[in-house]
Amino acid sequence: MPIPYSTLITVPELARRDRAGLRIIDCRFDLRDPAAGRAAHAAGHIPGALFMDLDQDLSAPKTGKNGRHPLPPPEVFAQRLGERGIGQGTQVVAYDDVGGMMAARLWWMLRWVGHLQVAVLDGGLQAWLAAGHGLETEAPIPEPVLCPLQLHDGLRVDADYVAAHLNSAEMQLIDARAPDRFRGENETLDPVGGHIPGALNRFFKDNLTPDGHFKQASVLQEEFGALIKGGDAHRVIHQCGSGVTACHNMLAMEVAGLSGSRLYPGSWSEWCADPARPVAR
Repeated sequence: MPIPYSTLITVPELARRDRAGLRIIDCRFDLRDPAAGRAAHAAGHIPGALFMDLDQDLSAPKTGKNGRHPLPPPEVFAQRLGERGIGQGTQVVAYDDVGGMMAARLWWMLRWVGHLQVAVLDGGLQAWLAAGHGLETEAPIPEPVLCPLQLHDGLRVDADYVAAHLNSAEMQLIDARAPDRFRGENETLDPVGGHIPGALNRFFKDNLTPDGHFKQASVLQEEFGALIKGGDAHRVIHQCGSGVTACHNMLAMEVAGLSGSRLYPGSWSEWCADPARPVAR
């Protein structure tokens, strides 16, 4: 049985891999144009790829208090995976065209429901095309299967946990948003600017080289080690605006061998929805 990929997979590795037991998922999405990803998939995608939409497939309905991309019920998500032919033993490869920003969300969610055979395509669609590989417009019709649910809910925390540990050495928040939004400037996605008190800023794009590939594991290990001052990765809680780009930082730490960090899925968009919660700028 082939060794499963659980963090990153390169274009050459994907291109030569047997497609039996493999499911490729196109995660392209534009926060400012939610229909753009589905349209891009229809116009051309990696052969055999199916589409999963951030709003429709990887999120639950918004209430105004639960953030911009709340997690769906795990049993609903598992059903959506099964509908796409993702079951026991399926190797999943997620990709997008923004350096893994959206694909990392699917990567984390699969781990959350107990499916560890999932990797993000390093370099994404751009790397696939740069290697000379083509796209197709044909829409595959997968055979539905049962996707077993083995929930790993310890991979996440909620707002109450964050609030209770704001001044605790047991938690170090890392915010994946751009530095200006972290400072409370140029906020265009959420109604309040700023960040959760005590958070450190690690812009998710800092995990990438100029050509959109993840940095070497040793480099990521050094950079995250400096950020958390050599502390225990298990106390790290990742957040961003809505629990999407935070997964990119979590993936980067896994690539670096710094396992054990967790996600606050509601992130800033949930946190700032309650005016009683403190804000730092």
